[in-house]
Amino acid sequence: QVQLVESGGGLVQPGGSLRLSCVASRSIFSVYAMGWYRQAPGEQRELVATITAGRSTNYADSVKGRFTISRDNAKKAVYLQMNSLKPEDTAVYYCNTDPPRDKLFPWGQGTQVTVSS
Repeated sequence: QVQLVESGGGLVQPGGSLRLSCVASRSIFSVYAMGWYRQAPGEQRELVATITAGRSTNYADSVKGRFTISRDNAKKAVYLQMNSLKPEDTAVYYCNTDPPRDKLFPWGQGTQVTVSS
């Protein structure tokens, strides 16, 4: 299995920025498309951004133009730069492959992002 550890969340005011990090325990991560997902209370987990092994990116309409996903395979890491944050971005953020392969990449604990004044 590949362990995924997310970090970088916190409390931020509307309009603020955060940078999330996800570090994988094994370099096999580099061959997979990776995604950032989020889950708000009472909601289903949703995919917000994806980056392929070749670094092509795709975003949910709700975050397009505000979030940027990137990866550093040498560091076994994927990042999510979040700008112009809105209260509706409040959720626990997770990384995993796209689509999720939760037997090989078990879900981590995620990192809480709270956008509030």
